[in-house]
Amino acid sequence: MSDVFIEHSTTIVARFAEVVLLSGDRIALTDGERELTYAALDDRSDRLASALVAGGVRPGDVVAVEAGRGIATVVALLSVLKAGGAYLALDSRYPARHRELVLRDAGAEVLLVPDDRAVAGVRAVRSDVEHPDLGFRGPGVHAEDVAYLAYTSGSTGAPKGVCVPHRAVCRLVVDTDFLPIGADDVFLHFAPAAFDASTLEIWGPLLNGARLVLAPAHDLSITELTKFAGRHGVTVLWLTAGLFHQAVETGLDDLRGLRYLIAGGDVLSPAHVRRALAALPGTAVVNGYGPTENTTFTCCHRVTEPPHDSVPIGRPIRGTGVHVLDEHLAPVPDGTIGELYATGAGLAHGYWGSPELTAERFLPDTVSGVPGQRMYRTGDLVERRPDGVLLYHGRADQQVKIRGFRIELGAVEAALAEVPGVADAVAVVEAGSRLVAWVVATPGTRLSTLDIRRQLGDVLPAYALPARIRLADELPLTANGKVDRAALARETSSDRPELSAEYRAPDGEVADAVATVWTDHLGIDGIGADDDFFELGGHSLLGVRVIGELAGRFGVEVSPMDFYLEPTPAGLAQVIEKALSA
Repeated sequence: MSDVFIEHSTTIVARFAEVVLLSGDRIALTDGERELTYAALDDRSDRLASALVAGGVRPGDVVAVEAGRGIATVVALLSVLKAGGAYLALDSRYPARHRELVLRDAGAEVLLVPDDRAVAGVRAVRSDVEHPDLGFRGPGVHAEDVAYLAYTSGSTGAPKGVCVPHRAVCRLVVDTDFLPIGADDVFLHFAPAAFDASTLEIWGPLLNGARLVLAPAHDLSITELTKFAGRHGVTVLWLTAGLFHQAVETGLDDLRGLRYLIAGGDVLSPAHVRRALAALPGTAVVNGYGPTENTTFTCCHRVTEPPHDSVPIGRPIRGTGVHVLDEHLAPVPDGTIGELYATGAGLAHGYWGSPELTAERFLPDTVSGVPGQRMYRTGDLVERRPDGVLLYHGRADQQVKIRGFRIELGAVEAALAEVPGVADAVAVVEAGSRLVAWVVATPGTRLSTLDIRRQLGDVLPAYALPARIRLADELPLTANGKVDRAALARETSSDRPELSAEYRAPDGEVADAVATVWTDHLGIDGIGADDDFFELGGHSLLGVRVIGELAGRFGVEVSPMDFYLEPTPAGLAQVIEKALSA
């Protein structure tokens, strides 16, 4: 049975115009020492939108935006919408080939950039300069127009663009029930703009007259992040599950001013939620769940009682309906596990240029009986309690979540298959959170796992790179002849992998301590003095955790930038020793 939902007929552009009329003198953006009022943001985005229209951007065009954290990015996103286009936020940290694939698939001919760089294949327009006032009159923008494209991992290896309309964004942030937003609220923008968490972070405050504080463009440790939020009086904070868990571990004192702490993107640890409730008695702790195809959140659960076995994903938010169905698309009784289907105003139109894939995932809603209504097949298994609250029970397909990022195992396997000399390959999740690739070489070929990783790095975003690549003579099969993925996931190894550096034993007490901490977190024995943390399968989130542990052990602060510049035990030891002697 579907919950009643409300259609949204307004647009981001129209709602923002209403906010400007009421709150023009209020601060909209804070970026370091710089502030921008709503009136100034309106004017700057009008000017840039005028330049886009004068340059040939037409309603429905996709305009790419180089989307680092900064005022220029917010101005760029708003200007694209005012010009009638759909924005495509690009993360500069993605591999060049991935960015090229996305730009080509979207057909973007214009790229908004915050400097004077030239980009092959597109026309670059500056987003950080004051464009002339041309007396902008924008084209009509409608609720069903696409507001942005969000690219996610595709099972064939090619990224797929989710087309999110204006009404879906407005359903998320306007007149919400899971998060009442007031003009006095302060949001923090920390998530990459290419990640759909930014939809809530950016448009939540800007469509309600609140203030948006932009986190520094560089990487922050979790301690730096929470201190920054506390210093700027942030009242609403969205953290991925991984960051939430780290914040709880390092201490939540700086977050006592929060009204709402929303965590999600992956399964939340009940123990960490219990600690958050105890540490933040005046803060609403919310578990937010939802795929990109239903615009950031489908369900939310405000935790009021300390959870024990699991943290519920809650009920559908206003404007959303859900069905829990069996394999025949028939509703299952409460208390029975079924697949979750989402309906309502948050649904995307589908996948850009992929009608077949759209038809496969966005189905006619035969359950509700509402003519023309569609439902999105999430691939998530859930159980509905008698009180209507949903419990999450994992995935029904090959899609996994690693550190909050949605990854299609098929996409990783497709990329592996393109590597010369690879005859067969399988990607599995080991120990619940580590992506591991198993590779079989073609006869007579000698494969290097280091070379394979480097080639994957040209195609896959960093979060989709396997933490480890292992070679096998053959892949194990089940009794019915399929690859035994469960057996591979159980095959753990702590052996040091092939690396670009020859092994050299850590020299000195500090370097040895760094290698020991890495072993504890990476599960790899015999880490050498010159071994690169990221080649070992480490990632930025784990790096932040390692930094915190080393800081506690030695009593010195190690910044994420120091870590990225010196990602070896020997190099990091020098940083720590220098700090100790200062």
